[in-house]
Amino acid sequence: MTILILGLVLGGTYALLALGLTLQYGISRIMNLAYGELTLAAAFVLVALFRATGLSPIAAIVMIAPAGYVVGWFLYAVMMRPLVARSGAGGRLEVDSILATFGLLFLIQGVLLVAFGSNFTSISYLDRGVSVFGVPVALNRLIAFAICVTAGGALVVALARTRWGLTLRAVAQTPGSAPLVGIDVNRVARQGFALGTALAATGGATIAMYQTFSANDGVIFTMKALVIVIMGGVGNVAGALAAGFALGLVETFVATAIDPGLTLAATFAIFLAVLLWRPQGLFGRG
Repeated sequence: MTILILGLVLGGTYALLALGLTLQYGISRIMNLAYGELTLAAAFVLVALFRATGLSPIAAIVMIAPAGYVVGWFLYAVMMRPLVARSGAGGRLEVDSILATFGLLFLIQGVLLVAFGSNFTSISYLDRGVSVFGVPVALNRLIAFAICVTAGGALVVALARTRWGLTLRAVAQTPGSAPLVGIDVNRVARQGFALGTALAATGGATIAMYQTFSANDGVIFTMKALVIVIMGGVGNVAGALAAGFALGLVETFVATAIDPGLTLAATFAIFLAVLLWRPQGLFGRG
């Protein structure tokens, strides 16, 4: 029961992070290697606001999420749009975006190191234990889980039930045909990238509520999100959510029952297994 509850709580954050990366790649066709650094930037902003003003992390997230959307919109307009304009066909955009965001990764990481240093950072916020089916869980973890589930669930419903969501799915599935029905593919791609950045910011803010982190951890979050995206099937929103919860359960099981030092190794072992035996993802179609 301990592994189940703590694994689901951790998996909620992973699922939200993977959902953002899924949207960015599925809609914009951009593989964002700086995704983890954007996540960490939001985490550090929350810590700075909490320490400087005493602002509640919950209230800070309400501001950080829209700010993340604006940052994503700006990055796409300034940095990604020129890559899209010159990409043409043949998958050049994927290669160019990997190289460009690889450079962006180190730029953001350098700014974070200068601004906040390389030491591990955390805050003390509602860290008292609460019993959930007899398992003590920190209240801040439960709040972070509720935020991730609410944000992720609302987005999934919007994608499935609204005309706006239908437009995003149309561009993700058939970008070449979407203009035939009057869809502005560039505008939708920019929305998808900005929305993915907003989810990264939200996930980073929830991570800051209960985890210790440093400015060098961005690549870990990027790789975990990438592992989840591939496990769930590239572009598969439901698969990303399910794989995120699954990875949280696996990491918690390994840390609790075997050795905490092997959690990252277990993550990449799953990643390699999926690539070798089911490259379309556990929930993707062949």
